[in-house]
Amino acid sequence: MRDLYGVMVIPRHHKIWGLRLREQVSRGSLLLALATAASFSFSTPSFAIVKKEFIAPISTVPANGSIADVDADRVSYDPKKKIAIATGIVRLTYGPYTLVATRVEYNEITGDFKANGSVQLREPNGNVLQADVLAITEKFKAGFAKHVRALLTNDATITAQYAQRTSDGITVYEKATYTACKNCEDKNGDPLWVIETDQTTHDSNTHNLYHVHPRLKIHGVTVAALPYWQQPDPSVKRRTGFLAPVFKAGSVYGLGVATPYFWALAPNYDLTITPMVNTKQGFAGDVEWRHRLETGSYNVHAFGAYQSSPPVAGETWRGAVKSEGHFQINPDWQWGWNGTVVSDRRFLNDYDFDDRKIAQNEVYATGIWDQTYVNAEALSFNTLDSDVNADTLPTALPFVTGEKIISDAAFGGDLKFDWNVYAIDRNEADPSFTHGTSQTRGTAEVEWKTQLIGDAGTVITPFAKLRSDIYVTNNVPDASVPGGFRDSETTTRLLPTIGVDARYPFIANLDSGQSIISPVFQIISAADENDANKIGNEDAITLNFDSSSLFLSDRFTGLDRYEGGTRANVGLSYAFIGNGGNYVRASVGESVHLAGQNSFVAGSGLNGTQSDLVAAVAVQPWDGLTLSYQARVEEDLSQINRQEATASLTFDSFSADVSYLNFAAEPNYGRPVAEQWVSANARQQVSEGWYVFGGLGYDFENDVLIRKTAGLEFDCDCMNFKLSYTGTEDGVTHAKEDRVMMSIEFATLGKTGLSAKF
Repeated sequence: MRDLYGVMVIPRHHKIWGLRLREQVSRGSLLLALATAASFSFSTPSFAIVKKEFIAPISTVPANGSIADVDADRVSYDPKKKIAIATGIVRLTYGPYTLVATRVEYNEITGDFKANGSVQLREPNGNVLQADVLAITEKFKAGFAKHVRALLTNDATITAQYAQRTSDGITVYEKATYTACKNCEDKNGDPLWVIETDQTTHDSNTHNLYHVHPRLKIHGVTVAALPYWQQPDPSVKRRTGFLAPVFKAGSVYGLGVATPYFWALAPNYDLTITPMVNTKQGFAGDVEWRHRLETGSYNVHAFGAYQSSPPVAGETWRGAVKSEGHFQINPDWQWGWNGTVVSDRRFLNDYDFDDRKIAQNEVYATGIWDQTYVNAEALSFNTLDSDVNADTLPTALPFVTGEKIISDAAFGGDLKFDWNVYAIDRNEADPSFTHGTSQTRGTAEVEWKTQLIGDAGTVITPFAKLRSDIYVTNNVPDASVPGGFRDSETTTRLLPTIGVDARYPFIANLDSGQSIISPVFQIISAADENDANKIGNEDAITLNFDSSSLFLSDRFTGLDRYEGGTRANVGLSYAFIGNGGNYVRASVGESVHLAGQNSFVAGSGLNGTQSDLVAAVAVQPWDGLTLSYQARVEEDLSQINRQEATASLTFDSFSADVSYLNFAAEPNYGRPVAEQWVSANARQQVSEGWYVFGGLGYDFENDVLIRKTAGLEFDCDCMNFKLSYTGTEDGVTHAKEDRVMMSIEFATLGKTGLSAKF
């Protein structure tokens, strides 16, 4: 059918354009060039910034002979000029590409497309190009766009007055802008920050961007500008070059600037060199090597400093090396290591490379299959703090733990086998923790457990254990002789345990929610703990008896101590779960020692015939408010030996939490003095995106403000700025440290900051 001018008119939804574009679309379309006009990425976003990966346009093209599918209100075709024109609401699909416009013209002779009127081109990777006018020539190898707006897969937006792409892979943008602000705008509706350039050229062959007069603007104000700037486009994930500098300050080195240089040596290994120039010592820095192999990866991180004015004589050169690796041996086994070696214990902390006090070094192998777990390690420890005595730190070789569960193995119950072996050596015995110079332990345990559920809802859980230990010790401190040590000796133990746990929950369904009351009764009988004075306590120093540990069959935190005798544990738990999400949870209980030797001493809360009462309650009356309290008190309620209370409150613009802790001294369990402190934190939104925050910690026992913080933060989807101050003081030694930190991060651009410690 033809119109009055003799031009063929094709009805809507027809597919006979015959646009058999056999030529391949060139690698890197017009939108790739637009997408790379100003985008680059160096660091992992944080806070409200959500990292979304930039996906480069897919280079595959429709197969030869593919036909363009056109959906339009009106399609006309001039057979003499071989020009087809679609108008109205036009939707053209060619392979994975979709073009929407109000008018699309196709020249069958030249293969050129011209589109105008609310043009939108969607690429197969998800990027969307919007323009007033779009011309695609030379079989998609070249193109021109006017008043361009590109929406990228990483939530960034690019605009340009004009974009011209040539067949040799060069695209030039005039008056281009780039921003990653999607929802963060100023009062005029403009993006919070934007990068503007007079001209940006993208070379898709070298994957480089060349900017003329780039400017970073925040709230319309230029905060940084360069006459010229070259960078890799965002399709480049790794490339050799400088990264954003980091500014530091410390009492040892003064003011410093660290500028990392990333060296991409190969797709699977690289080197980052970070020299730091400082005002007091002249030079410091670090070098990190990263290597990814077929079965895992490892890194080696070396630190060094040349001190022109060493605080300690003889420490002209200082250094350290850290390394970590992780590899998969097969589907069941993996192995790895983690280690730190230092020239002196203060170096890493002095230069703000590492703030740990003790470094753990390990080589390990771990196997997990079916219901079996095995872990073997070799461990040693380095002190990174002057207050820690390195001679008392142990080396453990080996340290092996394992567990095997066999379901429905015997008498309707499960069997669990546990084993543990260690050999520990140290240069100097430590009487304060009953540590000898060496100790070797082997422990094996088998446990049987089943669960019986009665018709009335009772839950009965009988269980039995048999444990065997062997110890070889040397120079274990002798409590009976002040300053004395025991000779080398071998100690064996056979420790059986049997018990039953009974619970009877009462459930009531109310209009406002569900209420559950459950009395719990437990009786356990075990062999007395023998020869405890002959064994060094390496892994069961601390003890925390509270409502969470009341019903454990052995309440020691490690295997070097063992809870013997016969005891009954009784308690009551209550829970109310409201229909609106509100809840109340509470529990109370105690332990009664019935017979045999009591393994606990003063300070534990378990050393008497009747233990301290332990109780806990947590309440959330509505969303945003949570209150909790737990305590351990004398059985006659005459004294509170341990209590913790927390409260947290969250509104739309305000959040706060307060914690209070009061622990009595427990010198036999690693707490030589009483502790009583309060901690509070608050955060208030003062305007859109702006927050102030602060906190404090106060030690009542030593009358010291042990922590104080204050800061200002701006947080939105495309930018985070944070300025904070933290001051700390040790309650015992009164050692003080003040730190100021500033960081600024732009989504997709990177992050830099300043850290100063005094």
